[in-house]
Amino acid sequence: MAASPRRRSIFASRLVNTTPDGEQPRVLPDLRRAILDGDEPPGTVIPIDAVARFFGVSQIPVRESLKILTGEGLVEHRPHIGYRVTKLRFEEFREMYDVRQALETSALRAAVQHAAIEDDRLVGSIHEALAEATRRGDEKSYHAQSRRFHMALITPSGMQRLLRMYESAWNITEPARPMARVSEAGRAQFHGDHDRMVDAFVARDADRLIAESMHHYGHLRDAIAMFADDPDVFLGP
Repeated sequence: MAASPRRRSIFASRLVNTTPDGEQPRVLPDLRRAILDGDEPPGTVIPIDAVARFFGVSQIPVRESLKILTGEGLVEHRPHIGYRVTKLRFEEFREMYDVRQALETSALRAAVQHAAIEDDRLVGSIHEALAEATRRGDEKSYHAQSRRFHMALITPSGMQRLLRMYESAWNITEPARPMARVSEAGRAQFHGDHDRMVDAFVARDADRLIAESMHHYGHLRDAIAMFADDPDVFLGP
């Protein structure tokens, strides 16, 4: 049986070891999870020796994991600094939204063609979870459910390579937790966008769904522009 997650104040206060008793430490997935959950903000230095002690391993698997995460764009190596959570310029960050929109647009038409009633139910339930997170003011849940919503819309496409590229582009923006930074008014606007996207998806109206998706991405770009100058999130020019 899996052990309860163990926490220590190393690397960051919320780094978690999810390794079940008797198994090899899950260094790579646990580091990736911490970064994608936004627990390690952009620019956070990752001390290899401290992380190794936390997981009870040598520095070798930590370095190997960090190299993989570097290839995924989640970690970067800087001279005289070492490894740290990737911190983008705002222009690079916004570019990931352009990539996501292009991939999402390509997948939506196929998704509508292949979607079933089970997909309608899933999209609808996630949409309700988003609304509930908004009502509770639960920023972390809203952030997670927003990703689930968009993935649920395009997963029926069956375009596995595209879906992996889409997730990769989304992952690169995750450390900044952009949806947790959106205002209440912004989330209300997104909810209206999502309402119309759900209606078009259930109606199997690909043209309308793509048009609503493009409209939604315009709102997303406006929202992230509101914190473009935040030095805690982005590198300077």
